[in-house]
Amino acid sequence: MAACVAMVVFTMPAAISLGEVPGVVVGASPDSRAVFLGSPSIVILPGGDYVASYDVGGRNVRGHTVVTASADRGVTWGQRAELTGQHWSSLFTHHDALWMIGISTQRGHIQIRRSPDGGRTWTTPADPKSGLLATDGKFHCGPTPVLVQGGRIWRAFEEFAPAGNARIFRAFMLSAPTDADLLVAANWTRSNALASEREWLNTRTPSWLEGNAVATPSGAVVDVLRVESHAATGASQELPGAARSIPRFEVAAMIEISPDGRAARFDPARNYIHFIGSEAKFTIRYDPVSRRYWSLGNKITNLHSGRDWEHSPHHQRNVIALTSSADLREWREHYRLLSHAAGSVVVKAGSRVGFQYLDWQFDGEDLIAVSRTSWAGANYHDSNYITFHRLKQFRSLTLKDSPPDLAQKAPEK
Repeated sequence: MAACVAMVVFTMPAAISLGEVPGVVVGASPDSRAVFLGSPSIVILPGGDYVASYDVGGRNVRGHTVVTASADRGVTWGQRAELTGQHWSSLFTHHDALWMIGISTQRGHIQIRRSPDGGRTWTTPADPKSGLLATDGKFHCGPTPVLVQGGRIWRAFEEFAPAGNARIFRAFMLSAPTDADLLVAANWTRSNALASEREWLNTRTPSWLEGNAVATPSGAVVDVLRVESHAATGASQELPGAARSIPRFEVAAMIEISPDGRAARFDPARNYIHFIGSEAKFTIRYDPVSRRYWSLGNKITNLHSGRDWEHSPHHQRNVIALTSSADLREWREHYRLLSHAAGSVVVKAGSRVGFQYLDWQFDGEDLIAVSRTSWAGANYHDSNYITFHRLKQFRSLTLKDSPPDLAQKAPEK
């Protein structure tokens, strides 16, 4: 399999005042109104280097993934490669190599790449024997975890509903034996795909997406999904049915996957969970030291601040909370890594601050993370930075340890 070194077409501006941006800048947009950065992923190589990836997109740029690395534990970063035709991807290590799995472009093919040298060169997914895993649909995902469990490697995906351009996704799981050649499509098994139903939660759009492959305490594999739960016109803010006790903007879905990876099952009577950060993409990982699951996600501090779409809590991505659970069902908040105007009721679609889509890894006693950060960006969603963050001694952090709210910097002008 030939490897390719992608041409670098995007570079970080030479002068950046890090004091103006929370965290360490990994990537910065040269034009915050036209070029947006997103979908960060991070992994720690066996030798200790951190490798991160992120998307570059916008009005004149699309379908690029930048790979960057740090040899000094996140203090400085340098670009290693840029890939065209790669999107919404997760990094992971397996069999002494670095891998990247995602899709080719928005509504594109599912594909995987392998790097033998820490992200400097990558294989090209040209056919079903070189990493092109699925072409029979329009696929979606986020940089969510790759799980090794039960002798298989697992990654969650979604596909768009075949009719129209509606934001309606059908969730499924992709898996392969851990000893298989992961570049060969025939080695991967796809489960059936499940769609959410509008009446289950009385939502504006029945969307679940960006699922996490997670092993339950019993060892079963589940897909824990973000749920967009803004109420449908005329619907009550109270969720219906078995989810009635869960706040509308803190409900996640848990799809059960069979051990062979072929069957996916969801029961609305028991598979909704109360999860802090469920309204935007999140990452869940299990920590064998604490025997708890951990996550970094968007805490919505004004659950019912506005019923109209412009002011919906769906748009609140100005607070990042560290949470944990012993069983995947009962979660508690420990610490707030980032917050900007956390108590504001004027957060809306046009807000220009956002911390979102964090991916992270355990690093001994610490937790390291990369964030899609909008800091005086075009709006909260279209981010102009990728930033790196370290949570020292994360297992012992409490809400009292949280840093001050960043609103005093007042970047929104």
